[in-house]
Amino acid sequence: MAGPLSGVRVLDLTAVVSGPYATMFLADQGADVLKIEPTGGDGTRRSRTPIDANGEFSALFVSCNRGKRSLSIDIKSEAGREVLARLAAQSDVLVQNFRPGTMERLGLGHEELRKKYPRLIYVSISGVGDSGPYVKKRVYDPIVQALSGFADIQSQPVTNRPQMIRTIVCDKTTSVFTAQAVSSALYAREKTGQGDHIQVAMLDTMISYLWPEGMMQYTVVGKEATTMDPNDRPDLVFKTSDGYITAGTISDSEWEGFCRATGDPDLAKDERFATPGARFVNATARINKMQDYIGQRTTAEWLKRLDENDVPCSPILRRSEIVSNEQVIARGLIEEFDQPTVGRVRQPKPAAIFEVNRASIGGPAPRVGEHSRAVLRELGYSDADVDKMIADKAVRAVN
Repeated sequence: MAGPLSGVRVLDLTAVVSGPYATMFLADQGADVLKIEPTGGDGTRRSRTPIDANGEFSALFVSCNRGKRSLSIDIKSEAGREVLARLAAQSDVLVQNFRPGTMERLGLGHEELRKKYPRLIYVSISGVGDSGPYVKKRVYDPIVQALSGFADIQSQPVTNRPQMIRTIVCDKTTSVFTAQAVSSALYAREKTGQGDHIQVAMLDTMISYLWPEGMMQYTVVGKEATTMDPNDRPDLVFKTSDGYITAGTISDSEWEGFCRATGDPDLAKDERFATPGARFVNATARINKMQDYIGQRTTAEWLKRLDENDVPCSPILRRSEIVSNEQVIARGLIEEFDQPTVGRVRQPKPAAIFEVNRASIGGPAPRVGEHSRAVLRELGYSDADVDKMIADKAVRAVN
């Protein structure tokens, strides 16, 4: 059965992760996503170690571009700009993450295209937006982690040295925000007949994402100094006698359950932890006290005791353990398929489960220009026209 976005045409002019990952979500949900690549291919094809003999695929590229078609074209050429104009006329959504001003110089800015095609939903993804003193900066994930407070919230407890999160959290979170915004714009267009210009900046996204608990002490104006910093406590990683677990004790019932699990009746009498407010104020002491008990038993023993007392808990899995985890297997969260020139690959299935219009992995990631000829024929170009564009190096195609 087709996904909820079946029939929606997406023109994907994005590179790296923030854009391609967003449009991949749309592809998973049934949209026809056409990836526009330079004739040398998206740079992430060569990111880190190639996973095929031709050097055409990296694991990162496959995980951000599965289920798409690829048209490889020089968008700076006259032929390339003409092709993009034709594609824009047929598309429901155009997504680009060039530096601000690039699309306007190509004659493909949002004002020009939306004037011609008022139903077009035009999406511009950027690092820090299209205004302000940082607008001309080259921006990658660590820059946004630094500006948004994420590096600070990861600061080392003793030295207070900021630390980066070891995954491209800003890129990927921006992708989710972008895909959600596109869906909203498509819904609005059904009611009004009008498209929109959506701007999503990584910095805007991450400040919004961090705010609820990460900026609690800055929420009430004038009371910044009187609210505890939520970062001023140890994390919830507890070392057992043979591994690591995490456990949460927010509510009274959860704390009481933990006390029962320890087998120590005196712990429940400790007034520092008797109420949610007291446990929050004395969070460091509470977490350190929990570690004292947890370090005395194995992971299996603690998980059994905590589950029996209805305390939220889990083992802390190493990445090598995720695929074989019993909950992951039971849910069928990881799927396998054949990636041409690579072999068998694993991918997580779409996280949002639709009962009626099912989302699904649409297939492997495309080779560079794998669908160039087919797409150009769909636009009305003759084989001779396509051959000339290939000869002029305006187009790259897989023969």
